[in-house]
Amino acid sequence: MLKLIILLVAISCVFGGKPTLSDNRGLRDERLKYNFRVKDYVFGSLFPKPQEETKDATKLMSLDPEKFSFTKTGEDSDVIQAALVRYKMIAFPDAQVGGADSNYPQITGLNVHIIQPYKAMDFKMDESYNLVIAAPMASIEANTVWGALRGLETFSQAVYQNISDKYYVNSNKIHDFPRFHHRGFLIDTSRHYLSVQTIEQFIDALAYSKYNVLHWHIVDETSFPFVSKTFPSLSEMGSFNSTTHVYNPEDVQRVIEYARMRGVRVLPEFDTPGHSDSWYSIENLLTKCYSSGKPNGNTGPIDPTVESNYEFLKNFFKEVAEVFPDAYLHLGGDEVSFSCWESNPNIAKWMADHDMGKNYSLLEQYYEQRLLDIVGALGKNYVIWQEVVDNQVKVKADTVVNIWRGHNDEWKAEAKKITTLGYNVILSSPWYLNYISYAQDWPTYYKADPQSFDGTQEQLDLVLGGTACMWGEWVDATNLLARTWARALAVGERLWSAKTVTDVSDAGLRMWEHRCRYLRRGIPAENVVDSQYCRHEWQVNYEPLNNYAKKDEF
Repeated sequence: MLKLIILLVAISCVFGGKPTLSDNRGLRDERLKYNFRVKDYVFGSLFPKPQEETKDATKLMSLDPEKFSFTKTGEDSDVIQAALVRYKMIAFPDAQVGGADSNYPQITGLNVHIIQPYKAMDFKMDESYNLVIAAPMASIEANTVWGALRGLETFSQAVYQNISDKYYVNSNKIHDFPRFHHRGFLIDTSRHYLSVQTIEQFIDALAYSKYNVLHWHIVDETSFPFVSKTFPSLSEMGSFNSTTHVYNPEDVQRVIEYARMRGVRVLPEFDTPGHSDSWYSIENLLTKCYSSGKPNGNTGPIDPTVESNYEFLKNFFKEVAEVFPDAYLHLGGDEVSFSCWESNPNIAKWMADHDMGKNYSLLEQYYEQRLLDIVGALGKNYVIWQEVVDNQVKVKADTVVNIWRGHNDEWKAEAKKITTLGYNVILSSPWYLNYISYAQDWPTYYKADPQSFDGTQEQLDLVLGGTACMWGEWVDATNLLARTWARALAVGERLWSAKTVTDVSDAGLRMWEHRCRYLRRGIPAENVVDSQYCRHEWQVNYEPLNNYAKKDEF
């Protein structure tokens, strides 16, 4: 009888209390939806899943980190030199502790052979590689250094430790390349400032899952942290703090260089004409809003009717184009409110003089066309949010349209419409990771395929990839990394791996191991598989203050 009582108490502790029993059943159903059987898992699995992999789980080899060598042949560069040093530390985090297991054949080194001379990253850079893991020497062959970086990441994931800290790897042959050229992630440094060190840490996290674009939403209406040498008042007046919460030219170059060494392009976004309240230091740039025929002290979007504004934009974006080396700039163009324009009598008169009547979409078109012409004349290509095309602005044939509206399946109609017009597309709609929910939301991200809309093959081919987003209204350096990772792994695999890779249960197990790698590598990635653990759990180096101060400290 006593045993029965103890059993009932134990059951009530597990399933009773808060949340309610019905809630627990719902959570249990959510857990059981996918079969995450860790006991059957083979360690050293890869994320994202390679295009072609021939792995022999029965053919095990061992490695001695103190004797293991990373070598290179073929074309040289500073990128590969730094990567070989970096990935030896990544692959063998416990080099002084772990060793080889003499019971298995040993791999003594990894050689990386790069075929083509170094070339700066571009939109369609070749990231393919071949990796052969066999004794006595593993090898990576890649056309470019960027492919070699992806191969090094794959090799580092294939190596794992057992409970006695010995290093192992399975025999494997891999041919790999990305499904999509553009695999991006947006961070927002306007709504909350992120330190350069935090951004660098985020870039590392991107590289660990083979993302290749940091979409840097660097300014917005909340603050203007970008330091312009041409117009210093922008950050002096528009930032949260012009001393501590800004990115000076050295900071920007540090981020760009850090990203380059990891095969990540930096795509800056300067969003106009809306989202521009923080640009207020430029005289007459923002529209003066009116009430009862008088200025009410508020301002709205950039005023398209003031000719001097285009001279400012020309000079400002000339500087931006020089600071950011990427071939593309993101010019925003979303969520332009017409109410302030509608209230301004000067704008009404200008529109009447230009035969626009009261059609404020035409005014937006006028502004966007002028801006696109300015940026095009600077030799830059551009990405725009979908509203620019939705509002019938004429853009170049090679314009890239970033779709963000319709977070369920509504985006599919937009993708069909824009690709029908012949424009290239980057998808963001299903991947707003700043929207959070209880339990597992990553399977929804994983199942969202950018080419799953009704279109011809020519239309589907216009999909360049996707950009996941972490908008910063409720995100700063305290939660950016944990909220993004490991949920963003789901998007990374969708954009890298083959279209046929859709097994959520398999992905969940591999995500579990990869999330543990993130913790080991210093990224505080939150859990994505219920009730599992990592051998090396996250630890914070925190030294508590003394409870009692000495008398002479006051």
